[in-house]
Amino acid sequence: MAAASLAFLPRPLALPSPRSVRRIRPTKRCRLGVAVSATNEGLKDGVAIVWFKQDLRVDDHPGLVAAAQYTDCLPLYVFDHQLLRCFSDEMLKLLVSAIGSLKSSLQGQGLDLMIRFGRAEKILLELVDEVNATCVLTEDEVEYSLLNVLTIVDEALMALPFIEKRVVFRKWQAPLFEIHKPNESTTLYDAFKKLQKPLVPCQPCPRFHTSPINVDWGDAPSYDKLKEFMDGSPAKLAENWALMREISAETILRETSSRPITASSKVFPPIQTERICSASAFVARSRNVVGGGSSDVLNALTAYIRYNEGTSHDDWQGVHAEVRKARDRGSSFYALFGPSLMLGILSRRRVYSEAVRYEKEGAGSLSPFGYSVATIAAATDAVCSIEWYYYLARISQQPGQQTYSIRIWRWRGHLIQYTVVGDTGPSTLLVHGFGAFLEHYRDNIQGISDGNNRVWALTLLGFGRSEKPNIAYTELLWAELLRDFVIEVVGEPVHLVGNSIGGYVIAILAGLWPKLLKSVVLINSGGDVIPGYSFIPLPGERLTSGATWLGARVLLFYLKTSFGKLVKDCYPAKPERADEWLLGEMLRASNDPGGLAVLESIFSLNLSLPLNYLLKGLEEKVLVIQGMRDPISNSRTKLSLLRQHCPGISIHEVDAGHCPHDELPEEVNSVICKWIKRVEENLRV
Repeated sequence: MAAASLAFLPRPLALPSPRSVRRIRPTKRCRLGVAVSATNEGLKDGVAIVWFKQDLRVDDHPGLVAAAQYTDCLPLYVFDHQLLRCFSDEMLKLLVSAIGSLKSSLQGQGLDLMIRFGRAEKILLELVDEVNATCVLTEDEVEYSLLNVLTIVDEALMALPFIEKRVVFRKWQAPLFEIHKPNESTTLYDAFKKLQKPLVPCQPCPRFHTSPINVDWGDAPSYDKLKEFMDGSPAKLAENWALMREISAETILRETSSRPITASSKVFPPIQTERICSASAFVARSRNVVGGGSSDVLNALTAYIRYNEGTSHDDWQGVHAEVRKARDRGSSFYALFGPSLMLGILSRRRVYSEAVRYEKEGAGSLSPFGYSVATIAAATDAVCSIEWYYYLARISQQPGQQTYSIRIWRWRGHLIQYTVVGDTGPSTLLVHGFGAFLEHYRDNIQGISDGNNRVWALTLLGFGRSEKPNIAYTELLWAELLRDFVIEVVGEPVHLVGNSIGGYVIAILAGLWPKLLKSVVLINSGGDVIPGYSFIPLPGERLTSGATWLGARVLLFYLKTSFGKLVKDCYPAKPERADEWLLGEMLRASNDPGGLAVLESIFSLNLSLPLNYLLKGLEEKVLVIQGMRDPISNSRTKLSLLRQHCPGISIHEVDAGHCPHDELPEEVNSVICKWIKRVEENLRV
């Protein structure tokens, strides 16, 4: 079965042997009150529980369509700490609004939405027993945390000692396109497009033939009520860590630039919260993202798609104003609708079908250069890109696809690939350079783990098989991603290891959020030492232009023709390490949707924050591993400046090029393991 095909995956429960069956004491059952009539003929007898997670809509919902085949349907949403702990305050606001609207929509269909608080698996098991459910329907997932919950639910349902019937756990998917060859898979975007059939049609909300079920449905919570629940989480982050996650790197830099530069000046301003604004299409006014229920979001989508027409609709003006503010309209769609897509208020199929329908109605003709209407192109490109990375995530998680077992983490709505090796020891996070990915540490992950360390490695947003949305990529964005990964996934201070631009990014993380690290290892790091700096250069507005657009395409052409030589030059000691697999995976990623937006960032990256500022206050916690034959920078000059202006750092010279960790992995692994052991011993003193 293809990872992206539309399918239900039934898991019938195996009946226990007669000797192992224990009688269940009769429990209080709710009266389902099925409206028995001719309309119920042909329906499957029983109750189908539809467990909503990030599919908060009734339109184009395969789970509801399947549930309509049963005599009773019980929609359920569980506010679960483990599923919501990574949600920002803004996303919680969007969630509250979406849940309230979903409940109203279901009531309009003769149903309701049961709302519960607690552990999803526990609540589901209790509910299955209470209503004598026949089937549990939920959307399949790719995120590691959600997959864990689905596995727990699946195993728990299979262990239930039902006697008279089986309970089926069915996971549904809703891909944008059908696949010609469902038994084949590919990691090449061009090949993936060739597998596609036309768009899978949207599925309208079915009719249900049940009277209200006599259960306690629960009320949709207010934002304050939900915050109170989340603050009571047993896994709640320490207050100072939670605060770090809410403050941007730019805010910290602006705060520090307004006062003398000292280690103690790296403070966090208070969080400014906003109330939900219900008078427009926007739920969170701090970022002006579209939210609410499906009807609200669909109305905003119509306004967005019809932007070129102009309109007298008052409720469309806000959307049009946001599009006008966007300097790059190609990135405006996800900026406005990304959170709604993440919560499933809007389906990708609905976005695509509405955009294409409007195009066919005469909004413009398809030109050789793409859609003639910019907002239509932005909408269709965005959902096609999201579709590809969901597919790629499923492929990457299949056994044997990659060297290390891949997990998926969702960051700000985007899918990030990572791995972890080892169960004990200090946590060490490996960060790759520009154009690389987590497997660039192919011979370091296990090697460092063998030194009694728990090793994490991730592929940054915009690279490898992680998602490449059409956004502005900056060094500060990647630093915030690493900050959130340490807080949300690793959960403890780490030893940071970074190569090239990855080294510069971990230096930013260390300088702005020093409590998240134990030490820093810079491997041929980007960034400069600036003697006698007197101010902190603040990041300016990153503008796109025709020059960057053209430059990215010229650069891509150059890379495709000269890429092999460029990479091999970075491996002067062992050019054979720049092998076909490494070059092929780098080029594969450059052809992913969104790859050009990443290349454009080369022309706007700002590496002006001095390394000697970022590493200040980290004496005895910084190791520099420098390949002395680096063709990209003057290694001797850089080391001389580091020794002079970064007192207390340790330096290890290596007879290698720009990527010594991959060129001479055994030597670098040994150096890193000894370094971590030394730092850990000092921390225990």
